[in-house]
Amino acid sequence: MITVLDYGMGNLKSVTSALGRLGAECQVATDLAGVRKLILPGVGAFGAAMERLNPFASDIRRMAQDGVPILGICLGQQLLFETSEELGEHEGLGLISGRVVYLPEGQGMKVPHVGWNNTEFRPESRLGEGVSRTDQVYFVHSLVTVCSDMADVAATTDYIVPFASAVERGNVWGTQFHPEKSGEVGARILRNFISCS
Repeated sequence: MITVLDYGMGNLKSVTSALGRLGAECQVATDLAGVRKLILPGVGAFGAAMERLNPFASDIRRMAQDGVPILGICLGQQLLFETSEELGEHEGLGLISGRVVYLPEGQGMKVPHVGWNNTEFRPESRLGEGVSRTDQVYFVHSLVTVCSDMADVAATTDYIVPFASAVERGNVWGTQFHPEKSGEVGARILRNFISCS
């Protein structure tokens, strides 16, 4: 059973629909009792999201230490990090070392970054198993994650600058893109999370 956490700032319907199409058992929950796999969706600003997530933060950190598989999507990936500079300085969950910064504007490219782009997974990435470097996924974001340890970068995408479009640290995974909106490629990535233990 996969639990999609409802903390008031997630795109719950599209995530649960995508999981359902793949035959995964899933539930939307407002608590973390008995969670065996967790998805943190996210839409909105980092600081406001952490305010809503704070009641769950210590439990999420404990679950990560206990080996529970966790997937953060879009803002959900950003919340896995230590800090964010979005609209001020904010502390995150600290499950992955690094920070969240604004995409620089320039080179005639628009921010926010909205649309389809390639993402190149490292060959050893469990999350990206079966995804090729020509496959494209769907993004909607103005900020990116910067890992302190490059070993945590599961995939990179080049838009204005190269950035970590997916992260992977043990049982904690994240995607800056939306796999639930990324067609068959996104379905493959979600299947990899569904099948992980």
